[in-house]
Amino acid sequence: MLLFDRVAIITGGARGIGKGIALKFAEEGCSIAIADILMKEANDTAAEVSKKGGEVLAIKCDITDSRQVQNMVDAVISRFGKVDILVNDAGIHPGHYTLVDLPEREWNRVIDVDLKGAFLCCQAVAPPMIKKGYGKIINISSLGATHPPHPSVHYSAAKAGLLGMTVDLAVELASSKICVNAILPGAIRTALWDGALASVKNKDAFFADLAKRDVPLQRIGTPEDIAGAALFLASDLSAYVTGQSIFVSGGQPLRPVAVVQ
Repeated sequence: MLLFDRVAIITGGARGIGKGIALKFAEEGCSIAIADILMKEANDTAAEVSKKGGEVLAIKCDITDSRQVQNMVDAVISRFGKVDILVNDAGIHPGHYTLVDLPEREWNRVIDVDLKGAFLCCQAVAPPMIKKGYGKIINISSLGATHPPHPSVHYSAAKAGLLGMTVDLAVELASSKICVNAILPGAIRTALWDGALASVKNKDAFFADLAKRDVPLQRIGTPEDIAGAALFLASDLSAYVTGQSIFVSGGQPLRPVAVVQ
């Protein structure tokens, strides 16, 4: 098992990509702490983790509140004795605004959740990881950090900020044998995406068209696709990998090209 006797905190682990990572890590022997504000979904995911034989703790935590974040980390250490892995997956996918139409409150909300929240979690887990001399931090960014598909400057800025934070922390924490990396998912179908497309009547057709038009591998990704990359970065297979940003996007931002016969 690649994560035997490891302990991971997964923010936003109640559903979507975070849930996929939690289940994959559990299969590899990892104990899981699911930190989320959606407690019904978090408990449901915790039950699935338990069925796979994994030790699990579901904790309600608003990652924009430093006190809640510190209490969450303390609870995990109290339960499991350590923290080996942090996956910063919690985030929100906001509405689309042009620059001139973007309300300041919406900018603040997205930056708080998608960037500040990850910073607070890194800040809280760093001391126990430094003391132990081991750690893996994985920041879930987005293809939109480098190739925004539509006007969403607040979201793009937050996700790009995660990339800068990843590199900075990789350098700072390297002497403590803590690896910090980022994953940039492309089009990954989750309940969050489906909810954002409430006005689309045929979502299957929408995603099929999106894959054919924009994704070289010609399919929309799944949480399991991201979980596979996260497993690599969380395990000792990536012991010599830090400060990297990995696209898991079916070939995006490359574009399919016509094959000349």
